[in-house]
Parts: sequence; C-alpha cells; structure tokens
Amino acid sequence: MKQLVTYTFLFCCAFIFAQEKQTTSTFDVNYFKGNIALHNDDILHLINGHPEGFILSWNKKTFGHQAWEQRYNYPDYGVSFAYQNLKNEVLGNNYSLYAHYNFYFFKRNLMLRIGQGLAYTTNPYDKVDNHKNIAFGSRLLSSTYLMLNYKKERLFDRFGFQTGLSLIHYSNANVKAPNTSVNSITFNVGLTYNLEEETPEYIYNLLEEKFTESIKFNFALRSGINESDVVGSGQYPFLVVSAYADKRLSHKSAVQLGVDVFFSQFLEELIYYKSVAFPEDNVSGDEDWKRIGVFAGHELFINKLSVVTQLGYYVYYPYDFEGRTYFRVGMKRYFGDKIFGALTLKSHGAKAEAVELGVGIRL
Repeated sequence: MKQLVTYTFLFCCAFIFAQEKQTTSTFDVNYFKGNIALHNDDILHLINGHPEGFILSWNKKTFGHQAWEQRYNYPDYGVSFAYQNLKNEVLGNNYSLYAHYNFYFFKRNLMLRIGQGLAYTTNPYDKVDNHKNIAFGSRLLSSTYLMLNYKKERLFDRFGFQTGLSLIHYSNANVKAPNTSVNSITFNVGLTYNLEEETPEYIYNLLEEKFTESIKFNFALRSGINESDVVGSGQYPFLVVSAYADKRLSHKSAVQLGVDVFFSQFLEELIYYKSVAFPEDNVSGDEDWKRIGVFAGHELFINKLSVVTQLGYYVYYPYDFEGRTYFRVGMKRYFGDKIFGALTLKSHGAKAEAVELGVGIRL
C-alpha cells in the first residue's frame, strides 16, 4: 500500500504545482445522501442503507491570465475533504482527501467537478474479524468523485448555493485483494462562500489561431504492485513497456496509436495456483504470463496536465485473464516539452487490474 500512497501523493502535488497564482478563492460545503450502486452481485450483502456524509472544498478561481484558462471557460482548481458514513458496520466510514477541477457550462450555472485522491477506511477486510468486507482489502484506497451541480454564486452578499448529483468511487485498484470496490450515487446540496468582496473581470484576448504539430513518438515505462483476486496470494511487482505515436489535433486534443508489453508477475503466480488448485480448468502451469497489446487513445491537455484514455486489445494472449480488451485512464504531468510522469489505472471493463506509476519521453 505504500506505493499506492506515493502514487496519489505525487499526482496531487503535480496537480497543485501545475497551476499559477490567481486572484480569488472560495469555500463550499456540501451534504450528500444516496445509494450504493450494485455494480457487482458479490456486494449485495453490503447494501443495506443510504450512505451520507459531507464534502468540504477550497477552490482557486482563474480569470484568463493564461490561454488554457480561456479555452476551458475559466475553471477552478482546489482540494476537497470528504467524510462518508456507508451505513453498514461491515464497511465502516471513509475519510478522503482530493485534488479537483471545476469546469463551468451554460453561463457558469452548471458545474462539473472531477476529483482524485486518497481515502482511509475504518473497517477493511480481515479474514478473522471482518471477512464479509470484500469491497475494501486495505485501509488506504484510491478514490474518485464526480459532482454535477447547478450553482449560483453570490446569491446574497458573499454566499451562494449549489445542488445536484455526485458519484463517489472507492477502490485500491487490486493493490491488495479483495477489491470489489464501492460506488455511491448521491444527491447533494451545499453553500458556497467567496473570500473576496468583488469578483475580478474575466479576461478574453485569445487568438483563435490554428494549432498544428508533427507526429511525435513516445516511450514510457510503468510499474507498481498488485495482487490477483485470490485473497492472500501475495503482492508482486509488474512492468509495462509502451511505445506509441501521437498526433496533436488542436491545443486541447491529441490521438494516439501504440503497443504495450506487460510483465505481470501476479499472473505467473495465478497460473501456477490454478494449475494446482483447479485441475478441471485444464491449466498446465507452463502458460506464458507475458502479454502484448495494441491500443488507440486520446489525450486532453489542460495546462501542463493532461487526461489520457486508451482502449487496447491483446494480440499476444497465451492465458485467458479477464478478456482480451483492456482500458487505461489517468493523468500525465509534463516537465518541459519532452519528459512526463503519469498516474494511470488499467482495467478490464469495471474490473481494475493495477495502478500504474510511469515516466516517459516524447520525441
């Protein structure tokens, strides 16, 4: 779990340090209540109440001093703290810390918040004391939350109002089993408070010039630790070697096409376990645990950060594990024009395989 803490800490630091000093900020507090979504029948016994809690956030506003702020309609960035009572003694309570962005639409009345961070759960799985909690195999979890709100700032004096829907996701991304995860769909209502008396004017001096760039070649190494779904099978390191080309389509977007080579030691151990424990599955134990995939992807650039989404297919797949299609989603942080760091999640549909910490070069 130390690696998971490090990954998320690095991401949050990169998120904050990627921004420039602006001129005003706000606080907001939201109460939420809702339901745990049944994304997996195995967690049915864990759904017996309506989770509730609160989210306390600090937001730094932008006003167009940089071109990217104008392109994204002057977003906010900030940090959030959340408390959630999952209304189940088996699951316990969760405390979370996030870095987030707020994006605005429809004359800034509609706000979409995207937050990523770490959560601490009070009652994780224990084979003796809490064997029913198959959702959280560790105390420390990664967490993502989305908030779609109608928002009205300065409804009276410095106070404002917001309300809408939130989705809160907890998982340790198979760093340690078990890990079926929990998704809460909630209704939230809250108040906002502006720290300054007046809001500065938004700057708009963006020149709509066409942006073009030649094809670039990227090489990346990703690593971390993970465990199969067999509880107690052990945590093992993995390595992913990636090579891909990208073509920048605009200031905001690029498309990607490339190849991944996966060296996943947990899979080697799982193959051996299956060959011994389940002879009826016809696993010999000699199957190759390496995999090769090809992928297509998209990269969305936000200042020095970017959001990466990729869809892959294994072309070398000697052992059947969760299907031939895989997904990757995450964040990249550029250091100069060529070097980047990345924090990504690899999954097969809704089934996470690993959190990947990566470094790369774009030539």
